[in-house]
Order: sequence, then structure tokens, then C-alpha cells
Amino acid sequence: MLKVEVVGKNGFTPSKANEDYAAKKLAKLENFLDTSDDIIARVVLKVYPKYHKVEITVNAKEAILRAEVQEVDVYAAIDKAIDKLLGQVRKYKTKFKNKMAKEAVKEVAAKLEEETSLERKLTRQKSIDLEPMSKEEAIDQMELLGHDFFIYLDKQTHKTNVIYLRDDGDYAVIETNNK
Repeated sequence: MLKVEVVGKNGFTPSKANEDYAAKKLAKLENFLDTSDDIIARVVLKVYPKYHKVEITVNAKEAILRAEVQEVDVYAAIDKAIDKLLGQVRKYKTKFKNKMAKEAVKEVAAKLEEETSLERKLTRQKSIDLEPMSKEEAIDQMELLGHDFFIYLDKQTHKTNVIYLRDDGDYAVIETNNK
């Protein structure tokens, strides 16, 4: 069963209509995901002077899906975010149907919110569970999440690695060594 949690930030208080609209649109995902366990979808609605931002994170058994969209209208932003999530699900189902049907996709990073001060400070700390995988599988996971880097546990070496997208469009790996 899909449980939808809608929260507002930056002074935005979601109305019942916002919550109902998001829940109705997210129900489309139930057709694509294993709903034998509870699926939690968190919808964050933010307001800025010239636009609304919608961030949706779906913690499903098969994958963690995330979409972030900016639009003038909050409903248009919700629609576009749902379309992004549906695209991710289709890509996931197509690409990983045989190869990774039982493995989970782990989200490793989220975009940091804009800093208003010049001084840099640690604003977020995350903890992740590393899944053993090959470099190719890590690239697939990174592309699926839409990130430019991915942390994983190498299947062969059992070392923590970071794979990232270079400015020239190629990929590079940082392999760690323990002292």
C-alpha cells in the first residue's frame, strides 16, 4: 500500500487539495511497484518568490526513486515530478528486470540546498548501506538516480569505491585503501 506524506517548507503550508492531488497522482506508481509491503512517498512542497519546488522521494522495495522539479504552479510541478518518477520506474523495470530483480537501488546523495551565507558549513549528514556490485552496476545505479557520483562496495575487492561522472562525459573511479 502506498502511503503519501506531504509536507511544506519555506513557509508553504500544503492544503488538503494539494495532499489529495499528490496522493491521486502518486497512485499511478502502485501499478509498477511491489505493494506487498508499505511504500512511503514523501512529497516536499517549497515556495520561492518566482516558483514552487516539488521534491518527491519514494522508498519502495525495489528502489528508492527521487524527483525534483521547479515550476510556477505547484500542480504543474507535481505533475512533472510524477512523470519523472514514472520514467525512472520504466527505466528501472526495463533495464534491471532480469539482471537485478531482487537487488535494491540505494540513494547515496541529495542536492544540497542553496547556502545564503559565504561561510561553508556542514548542513547535512547521511548514512548509507553499501551494496556489493560491479563498476557497471554502480554506473547504472548512478544514472538511474540522476546523480553525478555513487558510493558502492566493489564485488571483487570488497573495498568502498566512488564512481563519478567527469566533466568530459566519461566515468572515473576512486578506490579506497585502508592504512
